[in-house]
Amino acid sequence: MLQELGEKISTELNGAVTGVKVAYGELTLEADAAHIVEVLTALRDSPDCAFINFIDICGVDYPGREKRFDVVYHLMSPVHNMRVRVKVQADEQVPVPSVISVFPAANWFEREAYDLYGMLFSGHPDLRRILTDYGFDGHPLRKDFPTTGYVEVRYDDAEKRVVYEPVKLNQEMRNFDFLSPWEGRPDYVLPNPILPGDEKAKV
Repeated sequence: MLQELGEKISTELNGAVTGVKVAYGELTLEADAAHIVEVLTALRDSPDCAFINFIDICGVDYPGREKRFDVVYHLMSPVHNMRVRVKVQADEQVPVPSVISVFPAANWFEREAYDLYGMLFSGHPDLRRILTDYGFDGHPLRKDFPTTGYVEVRYDDAEKRVVYEPVKLNQEMRNFDFLSPWEGRPDYVLPNPILPGDEKAKV
């Protein structure tokens, strides 16, 4: 049933939907980013679909791909008890049309996708950060964002305010080159075992 519905939608939208997949009991449509408003409008208004509940927008980052982002929309139809996932590909320069005109609830989700991934949405009335600080550098859910971040935030009791400072790693990074004790070592033989790190010790 889901496969037939996806193929019907793809036929009716005449090229706006580029792929149809069914996995784990859910329908996934791959769409052209330029036609996302048309696709979501059809999914909402078609009696066969009635996907009137907007759940969320999320993102996936594939840094090695030409269009590195997948913008993923999730909708639900309480009438037919179905869910649909719509995926479009995007890059860092070309914005995806905002879908606020179709689902006003997309407002903050598009802001979140912009804040955490750097995804751009054309036609959004107020596209600014929503979870990080206004002066935050970078987008923390990108795969190439450093796990330590670029700055650290702390409250300075002397200055009586919050200060931002470059990240400082006070401890030199260590290389833990030993195996798990549960795996054992082929050269671990009593009574003179060779333990990890022994080669570094001074004789």
